[in-house]
Amino acid sequence: MIEQALMPFQFVFMQNAFFIALIVAVPTALLSCYLVLKGWALMGDAISHAVLPGIVIAYIANIPLVIGAFAAGMICSLGAGFLQENSRVKQDTVLGIVYSGMFGVGMVLYTKIRTDVHLDHILFGNMLGVGAGDLWTAGVISLVVSAAILLKWRDLLLHSFDPAQAKASGLPVALFHYGLLALLSLTIVATLKAVGLILAIGLLIAPGAIAFLVTRSFGRMLGVAVAVTILATTGGVYASFWLDSAPAPTIILILTAVFIVAFSAKMLRVRAATGRAA
Repeated sequence: MIEQALMPFQFVFMQNAFFIALIVAVPTALLSCYLVLKGWALMGDAISHAVLPGIVIAYIANIPLVIGAFAAGMICSLGAGFLQENSRVKQDTVLGIVYSGMFGVGMVLYTKIRTDVHLDHILFGNMLGVGAGDLWTAGVISLVVSAAILLKWRDLLLHSFDPAQAKASGLPVALFHYGLLALLSLTIVATLKAVGLILAIGLLIAPGAIAFLVTRSFGRMLGVAVAVTILATTGGVYASFWLDSAPAPTIILILTAVFIVAFSAKMLRVRAATGRAA
């Protein structure tokens, strides 16, 4: 029985899948808390879609794909910020136009070149095909992003919750704004091989949303988000082995199920408190 339960760990491709799941869990969970607090869910979605043309151009130019992906993500962020500041169009509208336009450019470029990089792997990830190079790339990015967030988490919290107060306190608001966007772009690059562009938004939003429902302290929110993401990513990889399913969608399904449970529990507590008050 124990040998059968440990069977997934006997295969190298499954071991790498577990490693990449653990690596991307921490930065995505930490960032998700700030994205939820700032209402930047669409920003994460926009950048995750916008990196596609950067990946294709990097492939054509024969440079590392992560460089193209990061550059495209930052161009999307800066372009959306410029349009928002210089027009009356609201942020969600600007982001919708920018990310759909860049995603369209990426799709057109992809169809015009011959490549051994399968589009499904770009869009939905290829966790079972992760190699040592992918692990090192994701590991370095994860370390940098996690360290930056943990070192400045209080300042980032103030900037996310009340930018005006952060500016009055002397914090470099613009630096924090674009720094957070840079961390977001880097994290999407790290998750590219694991869950792809489409499903990356699930890892960047669901953990923070779940933690927001179950705790009132932001410090605890960060811890809960990391714990939930680690359990969901490793559990999703493990379950996918027995279900014969793709790991990335299985992880997102687990996170969705946990969110539904947390939301239902929150509603029951609210109703119970209302009933006692009445």
